[in-house]
Amino acid sequence: MKILITGGAGFIGSAVIRHIIKNTNDDVLNIDKLTYAGNLESLKDIDQSPRYQFEQIDICDAEAIQHAFDSFRPNLIMHLAAESHVDRSIDGPAEFIHTNIVGTYTLLEAARHYWQNLDKKEKSEFRFHHISTDEVYGDLEGTADLFTETTSYAPSSPYSASKASSDHLVRAWQRTYGLPTIITNCSNNYGPYHFPEKLIPLVILNALEGKPLPIYGKGDQIRDWLYVEDHARALYKVVTEGQIDETYNIGGHNEKQNIEVVKTICQILDELQPQANHQPYQTLITFVKDRPGHDLRYAIDASKIEKELGWTPTESFESGIRKTVKWYLNNLDWCRRVQDGSYQRQRLGAGK
Repeated sequence: MKILITGGAGFIGSAVIRHIIKNTNDDVLNIDKLTYAGNLESLKDIDQSPRYQFEQIDICDAEAIQHAFDSFRPNLIMHLAAESHVDRSIDGPAEFIHTNIVGTYTLLEAARHYWQNLDKKEKSEFRFHHISTDEVYGDLEGTADLFTETTSYAPSSPYSASKASSDHLVRAWQRTYGLPTIITNCSNNYGPYHFPEKLIPLVILNALEGKPLPIYGKGDQIRDWLYVEDHARALYKVVTEGQIDETYNIGGHNEKQNIEVVKTICQILDELQPQANHQPYQTLITFVKDRPGHDLRYAIDASKIEKELGWTPTESFESGIRKTVKWYLNNLDWCRRVQDGSYQRQRLGAGK
């Protein structure tokens, strides 16, 4: 197969590309605008593969997107490009509306025109896989409730509202035009190459530098944590085996309060790299004012993808978080280049 992946220099997108290049014979075209969160260093393990190519393209650029379709001739589209940080969406929602909604519309239109001109066999192979988030469902009130594929949408932040909008567009293009689409909604991802503004890498790096470990409110917000490489396997299985016009929820079966996550990281660091003053890292925990509209609990029912496609996560939270902490300890140079912005020099003349 030839797979066009948008946002492939991002955290999840790069994990998907690494999985495909290392474990299949498929060709990949990575399209990424290379915003602050796009980092080609995340693909250094596979970027010399003859089956991989990269183009620096904004998904809102209709002409460039159409040219990529026409020249690469993909069988499958995996759409991961998105603005994804909730705090940034609160401070500046316009970019989220533009990228997540207008960008998805632009990509859908390019895909529709391309698909309509395929022959019968090519049309039967074509899939447009839209990767979304569990945050479109809003907040779970009960401690036993789970998000299912039929849960009503109730987004709380500009980010989740923009992703909900993009989900609706994808379904509309399937039902109106017949474009063969699939949607997945995932829980919180973590693992190697995660951008340091997110909770888990932020806590790891702040702890190593002896800085405060900020936790919103009481830290009692509950999230279902999914190791990013498990998610990559799930996404490939969905795009190659999933049913058209279906939605699949992808979760890690690992519900944890934020405070639990932070304390677990502190305990692992106490073991692997204790502070010079021998104080436990938990002494750095600092509670800060909660953010507006902060959802208390997300939890995914992933039984559909297990039953229909045979996917289950291989990492428990305990095994995955230990792997993650070790990865950051072994890749501090990568972290420093992200923190000081030097990784962004890759944009100059980026391409292959």
